[in-house]
Amino acid sequence: MPDIEMHSVVALLEDLPGEGLVRGQVGTVVENWAPGVYEVEFCDDNGRAYAMVAVKTEQLIRLHHAPSHQAA
Repeated sequence: MPDIEMHSVVALLEDLPGEGLVRGQVGTVVENWAPGVYEVEFCDDNGRAYAMVAVKTEQLIRLHHAPSHQAA
């Protein structure tokens, strides 16, 4: 997924039980460790980080908050 960059908002596509995280949890990419490996920070609604995990591209989906094209 080449469109994942620093500060991208992402969601998990699978549970990470060893980290206490479940599919669908939302985080922010804070580091690019290697091709296809990202450090993702997961925060609560108050902005307090509760997990920081290295995650592979195939475990993530990038979330978009705006249309990807303009309406006609």
